[in-house]
Amino acid sequence: MKLLNKILGRKGHPTGTSRKAEASIPFTAQIEPDAPFFAIGDVHGCIRQLGDLLVKIEKLEDVPQVICVGDLVDRGDDSAAVLNMLRRLNGEFGDLVLSLKGNHEAMMLDFIDDPDRSGDRWLRNGGLQTLSSYRVSRSPGTSLIALRDRLVEAMGQDMVDWVRALPVKWQSGNVAVVHAGADPLVPMNLQSDELLLWGTSDFTKIPRPDGTWIVHGHTIVREPKAENGRISTDTGAYATGRLTCAYVRPGDVSFIEAT
Repeated sequence: MKLLNKILGRKGHPTGTSRKAEASIPFTAQIEPDAPFFAIGDVHGCIRQLGDLLVKIEKLEDVPQVICVGDLVDRGDDSAAVLNMLRRLNGEFGDLVLSLKGNHEAMMLDFIDDPDRSGDRWLRNGGLQTLSSYRVSRSPGTSLIALRDRLVEAMGQDMVDWVRALPVKWQSGNVAVVHAGADPLVPMNLQSDELLLWGTSDFTKIPRPDGTWIVHGHTIVREPKAENGRISTDTGAYATGRLTCAYVRPGDVSFIEAT
């Protein structure tokens, strides 16, 4: 066995041929989290739907475990309010209300770290709406560095640090929650942050041979679904007004929606 294969736990050949062969193997594992939990899809600044969804969740479990799959910010109108709510809940309830980092949080942090290099990409992909939620606007002639400084001042360094520290995955039993997806032929503890944040085309093509179910957002679907070891939760709340949550229990997945 080659060293790279051994490290990645593939037990075989990292060639296209082997991946095609893996794609023909059906996913048959039962879903078995250690305890019930709720996974909320991409919020994207939709504070009203988030609040409504949390109320519905609380009616189903006395002490619910809630995971947000990331992309809390951008595109919707109320990113600042979303971050404030989720940080406050995390502070009060600890990991019972946990948010993951998505690629939009990563783009915002890239802008904060290197505005000249990363600012244009973030602003094109919903960053303008996040700036607006913090009452920061870009006047003609305003440099990206000055814009970054105004955003950090409005957010506060404690909030920036909280976003930076968000994890990229969470797991209970044989169910992992990530933002975009996971390489199906790599163990979850060896996945790169970049891949979990941005995804890979193999994620939807090859069932995982290790029996791990993956709950994810990132890719908008018309209807949420749980099939072939993948649970899709992103129903495009910022565009459709529908924020969806997966209610994951041993042997069962159902969906809750706020509109």
